[in-house]
Amino acid sequence: MSKQSVFTMKLEPELRAEFMAAAAAEDRPPSQVVRELIRGYVEQQRHGRQYDEYLRRKVEVGRASMHAGRSLSNEEVEAEFATRRNKASTD
Repeated sequence: MSKQSVFTMKLEPELRAEFMAAAAAEDRPPSQVVRELIRGYVEQQRHGRQYDEYLRRKVEVGRASMHAGRSLSNEEVEAEFATRRNKASTD
């Protein structure tokens, strides 16, 4: 992958010194470590957006189900699972 951009940032001197020492201790160029950190951050954000979209779709399906009358009240769900628990404990 071609590296054609320069990224400049401000850091506290102590943080920069610790980062440079940590990279040197692993015998890795600091730029390589920063690229990996950035890639990890971008991937984390992508997964977060994908999960948000998944959750949004699930909520839409649930709402559509409720509007279509295919839902149970909390009391009905509690009664159903109480029945299942009782049956499981007697088996």
